[in-house]
Amino acid sequence: MIRRRVVIEGRVQGVGFRVSCARAAQAAGLTGSVCNLPDGRVEAVFEGPPEDVEGLIEWCRRGPSSARVRAVRVSEELPTGAFEFRIG
Repeated sequence: MIRRRVVIEGRVQGVGFRVSCARAAQAAGLTGSVCNLPDGRVEAVFEGPPEDVEGLIEWCRRGPSSARVRAVRVSEELPTGAFEFRIG
């Protein structure tokens, strides 16, 4: 299991990014969270098998069709044993 914090920049608020991200994460069986940041970015945390987490990071580079992702920053964290995926 791995855990990654992902910060997505661009036109990512008000375009269904969080809901689409949560659906994709839940479909992949990942735990963690996704939320809007006050500065217009979106922050997501994914925890699960490496290949599934990496797949969601790649999804974040595109986002839903109405998003325009400009940059994605990824940082490693220690897994916490989260039990669900939440939208904040």
